[in-house]
Amino acid sequence: MAKGSRQAAWEFFGTELKRRREDAGFSQVELGIRVFVSGGYIGQFEQAIRKPQLDVAQRIDEILQTGGFFERTWRKLIDDKRYADYFAEVVELERLATKIAEFAPTLVPGLLQTGAYARAVTLAANPFVTDEYIEEKVTARLERVRILSDATRPEYWAVLHETALRIPVGGPAAMAGQLDHIAVIVREHKAVVQVLPYAQGAHASMGGMLTLMEFDDAPPTAYTETSFSGTLVDDPAVVKRAHRAYDLLRAAALSPEASLALIESAAEDFRRCPNTT
Repeated sequence: MAKGSRQAAWEFFGTELKRRREDAGFSQVELGIRVFVSGGYIGQFEQAIRKPQLDVAQRIDEILQTGGFFERTWRKLIDDKRYADYFAEVVELERLATKIAEFAPTLVPGLLQTGAYARAVTLAANPFVTDEYIEEKVTARLERVRILSDATRPEYWAVLHETALRIPVGGPAAMAGQLDHIAVIVREHKAVVQVLPYAQGAHASMGGMLTLMEFDDAPPTAYTETSFSGTLVDDPAVVKRAHRAYDLLRAAALSPEASLALIESAAEDFRRCPNTT
């Protein structure tokens, strides 16, 4: 079942609330008394039927001693306007995921992007905006990238179509830097990256990009996106089909070793292009 705007992320808010409440030994009624709402309200928060007010989220943090987790999550879900509504919930789920697997047919995925690449992509889609707007979007993108450097980082897989390696986003120099960045991430064992070559022809995700996420205590999700909208899905049957498509993509792609060699070769090709400064 496709989720509405941010709904899946609110469900994770509720799942985490239930887990931490039970770990603290409180019933819904007991926690409700302490944060000045009814036990029924706590149950509705946990089921994502009702969304708490900020002061309630703050009191929950205080009672459950969660270090501001629920306030931070609330603010991200309510106030963060740096992302499109359909994508904001995906950003929150990325932080909770234990595994992320992506297929990128044309663009380098956001979690692998450099600042120069992100800036070029943002400017291409928004040619009349201010520099401040561009930098805000780039900063938000680079904040997402940090999860690959965290001690608790998710297991990250990416299958890139060769198209994503060949389009000179930002110019040859920026593209060479982008591909070098991917190579470093791979060599530092922060990601497994495979390339689906042109020669493979038709493949299992001709419809576009695909992101799969898995979690410790919640069902897996699949996310697809077009230029102006995205869909987050947790229906088990649909997610199973998405996983099968991803398995087929990985099977059709080059090995990680051959993919790294192609990525580094493409970077050298861009460095040999004229006007790379």
